[in-house]
Amino acid sequence: MFVDKCRLCQIQLSSPLDRIPHVSSIQILGVIVSNHLSVSEHVASVIGRCAQTVHAPRILRSQGLCNDAIHRVYRSVIVGKLLYAVSAWWGFTSAADRHRLEALIKRGIRSGLCSPDIPTLTEMSESIDDALFQRIMYNPYHVIHHLLPARRELVYNIRQRHHDRQLTIVSGQLRNRNFIHGMLFKDCYCYSMTFIGIYRLLSLLF
Repeated sequence: MFVDKCRLCQIQLSSPLDRIPHVSSIQILGVIVSNHLSVSEHVASVIGRCAQTVHAPRILRSQGLCNDAIHRVYRSVIVGKLLYAVSAWWGFTSAADRHRLEALIKRGIRSGLCSPDIPTLTEMSESIDDALFQRIMYNPYHVIHHLLPARRELVYNIRQRHHDRQLTIVSGQLRNRNFIHGMLFKDCYCYSMTFIGIYRLLSLLF
């Protein structure tokens, strides 16, 4: 049964079939999603797997592997696990989930296994999202290219945007957290706040 916390409504599923019980979470291509559409369980699972794997770089360091190589191993193995399919689930993480993920990287830096100049997970996930969105935008044969809205008709070219698609008004927290919607509206808040600031400044001057 799926529960929408915001609208306080429930969708009752049909009765369980024989030998097919209902479950509260499911793993889809390596990503665990709960019936509340939360990825906290997935975050806990990833952190647990990384905590077990971090023993390998320590063994390599004890055998005399140099720091640069240790940092590459940590980023390839540990950070690679953290960022697996990140575009699909990062938007559904809570502040507590992201804090736990970032804390794992900070522990790696303190222990010397991770390079201190590594970007944050938020920065790395944004970089991955940007690269994926560009591939979706310019490849009409991409598997999710059809999910993009129609191209907008250019009337005024006041500023350059990172896409040429129409912005549609959507409702619901679920729609606002998905990858396509997040990338379409990326930086829109910053630009709108800039325009508001300019308007207020002009109103004070004139």
